[in-house]
Amino acid sequence: MGRDKATMPFSGPGGETTLVEQAVSTLRQRCDPVFVVAAPGQPLPDLDAVVLRDEARGVGPLLATARGLRAAADAGRELAFLCAVDMPYLEADLLDELVGPAVRLGADVVLPWDGRDHYLAGVYRTSLAARADELVAAGERSMRSLVTAVDTQRVVLPEQRSLINVNTAADFV
Repeated sequence: MGRDKATMPFSGPGGETTLVEQAVSTLRQRCDPVFVVAAPGQPLPDLDAVVLRDEARGVGPLLATARGLRAAADAGRELAFLCAVDMPYLEADLLDELVGPAVRLGADVVLPWDGRDHYLAGVYRTSLAARADELVAAGERSMRSLVTAVDTQRVVLPEQRSLINVNTAADFV
């Protein structure tokens, strides 16, 4: 996109907002507390969420995942829904579809699958924070390295707007 996605404007059901505000608003429907992991110095609007800062810039989502999972564990949560800020069409019902299997199956990770894995739209056990830290320390940066190292289950879903990541202006549908 050529700019920080979190503060990009978005015309949503609640009116004009930013992508990060839209994500927090959606997550608030099912999650408490809501954590936003941001880069060091990244400007953000006032949010109804706890803002955590990455320790390093440009390391990838695995380090941010560890930080968010640790915060959720410290808040007494066993499960956390992890999502990317660039999913403005995310619906809270998707969380319901994923958390049920996470509880029933006791899986470490439950991901939606619509022909591909959506690593940044899944339910993760907060106890995975240490494993994610170990992977980062070993030089890993991708979410795939965590997901393939633990018990991961997939929920087969049809392609849906809720799983769209916006990477270009044409992705705003």
